[in-house]
Amino acid sequence: MWLMLTYIGLALIGNAIIYFIGLAVERMFPAASLLVFLTLFFLVLWVAWVGAVKLTEPKTTAQA
Repeated sequence: MWLMLTYIGLALIGNAIIYFIGLAVERMFPAASLLVFLTLFFLVLWVAWVGAVKLTEPKTTAQA
């Protein structure tokens, strides 16, 4: 449960950031904005999953 909530939170934050990056690219290079946005979109989904897995992994304790 925590894994999915963490993933959704990270993905929402990442997608909000790349939305503004896409707007900035559109103002400078309109033809490249879709390519940049889609590339960053899928990159954010992958990074959010890896980050969520790392953040929610169980803490291991040293066995004596």
